[in-house]
Amino acid sequence: MTRLLASPAHRLAALGLGLLVVNVGALAIHVPGADTVGSVARANVFVGVVAVGLGIYLLAVRLVLRERLPPAALWTILGFAVVMRAALLPAPPFLSSDIYRYVWDGQVQAAGINPYRYIPADPALERLRDAAVYPLINRKDYAHTIYPPAAQMVFAAVGQVSHGVTGMKLAMLGFEALGVLAMLAILRGAGLPSARILIYAWNPLALWSFACDGHVDAIAIGLLGLALLARTRLRYGLAGALLGAATLVKLLPVAVAPAFVRGGRLWRPMLIGAAVIAVLYLPYLGAGRDVLGFAGGYGAEEGYETGAGYWLLAGLGHLGLSPPGLLRTYLVCAGLTLAALALWIAFGRDRAPAPDAVALCGDAGLLAALTTCAASPHYVWYYPWLALPAVVAPAPALIWLGAAPILLLIDPFNDRFLWPSLVFVPALVLAVRALWQTRTAPQASLPQGTAR
Repeated sequence: MTRLLASPAHRLAALGLGLLVVNVGALAIHVPGADTVGSVARANVFVGVVAVGLGIYLLAVRLVLRERLPPAALWTILGFAVVMRAALLPAPPFLSSDIYRYVWDGQVQAAGINPYRYIPADPALERLRDAAVYPLINRKDYAHTIYPPAAQMVFAAVGQVSHGVTGMKLAMLGFEALGVLAMLAILRGAGLPSARILIYAWNPLALWSFACDGHVDAIAIGLLGLALLARTRLRYGLAGALLGAATLVKLLPVAVAPAFVRGGRLWRPMLIGAAVIAVLYLPYLGAGRDVLGFAGGYGAEEGYETGAGYWLLAGLGHLGLSPPGLLRTYLVCAGLTLAALALWIAFGRDRAPAPDAVALCGDAGLLAALTTCAASPHYVWYYPWLALPAVVAPAPALIWLGAAPILLLIDPFNDRFLWPSLVFVPALVLAVRALWQTRTAPQASLPQGTAR
């Protein structure tokens, strides 16, 4: 057995089997039919089990980055990725109920109604209510839909053929597959090992967020992957259009725009991306200002208006400093820092005329990670997108941030600082360590995209 596992390919298969067993075991903890894990105790055990899966995943990442694997290893990676998603797909969403709003919005549009016009509880939509979807919609009594037009168009398309969560989850997995295929094409074009796709494909947070709960972020991941591929192939206009569409699924992808315009190629991706955003809003403008949905109310619910929703400000609150008093300072400092980084990436460095895939994904990963950390959302499905650029530019902090937030599925202290520190503090340590190594090691020993 020891001799058998001495082969990197066999160790990879063993890790894949271990991750599959852990995920199936975690799924078995869920009470059948329940719309949550089942109880607080079960949720704690569930997160303990998936934390084991996180450890196995990190070992697998280390393996693909440090060992030379045969070409057939790609099929092992993709095979386990498909099987793990297939195991979770039939399960009802029990870590989040967001998908029921997606299905509802699709049904509303299938009925020819603008989804931004009415809250689900409005009497105007009474004829659309059913026993399978409507009772499980969150915020149905007071919140207009928060999802932007690109997401709504996907909901509408799915709503034409399916009225259940399984159809919606399949659509999300389809977009996720597009992102994986795009990153594989980038890896091949850059001459990098295809096995690195494991960094995303085996990410346990992506597995649970999309195969189990079907979160809309999978659409943004697919579009972002295609945008990165278009940018590496000098299709600047197409890259801008795809990034614009991704932004109208989830706002966060707009943070990586400076990576797309680096080297002074500004006007085409920026203008086309902005045009796509404008065009996608046109079919929904009949809702007036409600076309922005629940965005303002969401910020209030999540503590962003008081500052309590930001990890760093929540920590300062433990020291007796008032988050509301520091909120403006925090926002200004974070905004200026991100703006300075964006300008430096877009214009501050000399670039070769042809785009470098590793530099592009490295810049995109840096912008994505800093923006996400500055916002510090406590919903775990906001983080898997960080693993996508890490496939090509595998920075340790980026890999950690793209997977470790699975620990935030519970919050034993009911606090926005203490338990989330398990995610953000190690990420900070890894980032500082990588920066120190970059500054102290000889340049010749630091090829771009090498994980440490």
